[in-house]
Amino acid sequence: MANKNVLVTGAAGFIGSNLVDRLLKEGFEVTGIDNLSQGSRRNLEDALRNPAFNLVEGDVRNLEVIEKAGKGADFFVHLAAFKIPRYGNAMDTLQINSKGTENILEAAKETKAKVVFASTSDVYGKNRELPFSEESSLVIGPPNVKRWAYAASKIFDEQLCFAYNEKFGLPFSIVRYFGGYGPRQHLSWWGGPQSVFIEKILKGEKVPVHGDGKQKRSFTFIDDLVEGTFLAMKSGRANGEVLNIGSREESSILGLAKMIAKLMGKEKELEIEFVPYETFGKYEDVRRRVPYTTKAKKLIGFEAKVKLVEGLKKTIGWQEAVMGHVKKN
Repeated sequence: MANKNVLVTGAAGFIGSNLVDRLLKEGFEVTGIDNLSQGSRRNLEDALRNPAFNLVEGDVRNLEVIEKAGKGADFFVHLAAFKIPRYGNAMDTLQINSKGTENILEAAKETKAKVVFASTSDVYGKNRELPFSEESSLVIGPPNVKRWAYAASKIFDEQLCFAYNEKFGLPFSIVRYFGGYGPRQHLSWWGGPQSVFIEKILKGEKVPVHGDGKQKRSFTFIDDLVEGTFLAMKSGRANGEVLNIGSREESSILGLAKMIAKLMGKEKELEIEFVPYETFGKYEDVRRRVPYTTKAKKLIGFEAKVKLVEGLKKTIGWQEAVMGHVKKN
């Protein structure tokens, strides 16, 4: 491939840092942007030793920072975002996601760099027609439930990608991620339920499960997310397309907690604490979320390969090491 320069936003985060490593391995020159509010330099330990990588500490809401960092880039992979405001502030979610994406598109249009925009399965919202295909309706809840701020911001950003393509001819691909997990995941609810479950089990504490725990999710290992993103970036067949990047393997949240406890040899000690949604104020959860991935397989050859048990073993080992726990032989 002739084009070798990539700008990655959210580069110090979970998906971003793993993608940076993959891009460097493939021979790309990479510039990363991160304000380090959720990401960590530790995630980029190897990348920072590579002369082909440059980290810019900055905020995606600052257009000048984006334009300067993205000068000469052939691809912009936009991962920086603020997630569901379950414990946080809906204003950050809306402003960071909308303004950040607008700035990326503005900077990219000057050179016609291809934009890969990281969206989310959350945009499918309350749609009950499963599995979700990229043509499925996006059904979100009432505006006074703040959890929908994230989905609304990502839906807006997707439409913005299409609008920039229509008006300026800007090439883009949208990838909708389903339940990412794995090494370098954030060690809080921000990183997903598996992150919290591993921590609580390691500490011998009660494992908090929101609602009744019967809600189901597809969980996708980081290597598969990175592969899908990389394929969408380099393939012209993905241009102008929305692609589900996820695993078809489902688990209930309660089942996930039990699986993790079993893999950690703590099945008998597992103690669940059910946390009512009312704890978060007015909140709505989605009962089930699973993707069709036929389109991604057809257009870019993507198919998730890592089974949940295999991925969780790797994730548990990584998190134990990070938290300073040593496995007993």
